[in-house]
Amino acid sequence: MGHWSVLPWWPPWRANPLLPPVRIVILAKAPVPGQVKTRLEPALGPAGAARLAERLLRRTIRTACASGLGVVELCTTPAPDHPAWRRLNLPAELAWSEQAEGDLGARLAAVDERVQATGAPLVLLGMDCPGLGVQHLQVAVAQLTANQAALIPSRDGGYVLLALSRFAPSLFRAIPWSTDAVCGITRERLRTLGWSWGEQSPLADIDEPADLACLPLGLRAHLETCHGHRFIPEPTGAPAPVHKGTARQPAGGDSGAQ
Repeated sequence: MGHWSVLPWWPPWRANPLLPPVRIVILAKAPVPGQVKTRLEPALGPAGAARLAERLLRRTIRTACASGLGVVELCTTPAPDHPAWRRLNLPAELAWSEQAEGDLGARLAAVDERVQATGAPLVLLGMDCPGLGVQHLQVAVAQLTANQAALIPSRDGGYVLLALSRFAPSLFRAIPWSTDAVCGITRERLRTLGWSWGEQSPLADIDEPADLACLPLGLRAHLETCHGHRFIPEPTGAPAPVHKGTARQPAGGDSGAQ
C-alpha cells in the first residue's frame, strides 16, 4: 500500500543540474474588457476585471521567468498576433503559441501532448493565482524526479498547477471544469494510471467576487485606488480545509505516454 503525506515547503531552492529543463506553459486569455474575468464584473466592472486579469498575468509571467526552470510559454486566446497582446509589451524571452480548439480539457491535452513529444517535462499554469511563487514551481519540478506528476490544488476544488513528465489524455477527458470536483477527479485519474504524484498545500485563485479577499494587500490597494472606493470584502471565517492527500506511491507502473 502507498502512503500519503503533505510535502512541506522547502528552503530556498537552487538550480539542480540533475533536473532536466522544463517547459512552463501559462494558459492565458487576453485582458480585454468584457471578455476576461467576467464573473468579477459585478464587483469590478468590465474594465476593472480586465485590469486585474492583466496584473495577475504579469505577476504569473514574472514568477515563471524568475524560477529559472526552463522555457516559459504563453499559450493564448486569441492568437499571439492579436493587437491585445502586442500592446502589453511582455518579456521578449517568452515563447508563444495559440490555444487549440475545444473545451479546457482538449486545450490542456493538446499542450501536454506537444510538450511531452519534445522530451521536456511540463508545468501547466493558469493566470489567476496571485499566491503562486517561485518556490512553488521549483518544488513541483523537484517532485517530478520521483513522481510522474505534481499538483497544487486550488481552494475551490480545482488546481492552480499541474506538472507532468508523461502524457495521458485521460487526465483531461470528461472533467467538469470550473467545479469543485476537478482536483479530486484528477487524483482518481492519476491513481488509475498507477502514477505517483507530489502535492503542495492549496492556494487561492481569483474567479468570483468573494475571492478578491485573497488578493495580496498591495494589489487590493491598487485596485481600490483605481476604483475610487473599497469594494473588496475583508476575509471572514476559517480558511478552506487543506487536503491531506499527497505523493501517493503507485500500485504499478504505466508504460503510456494529464
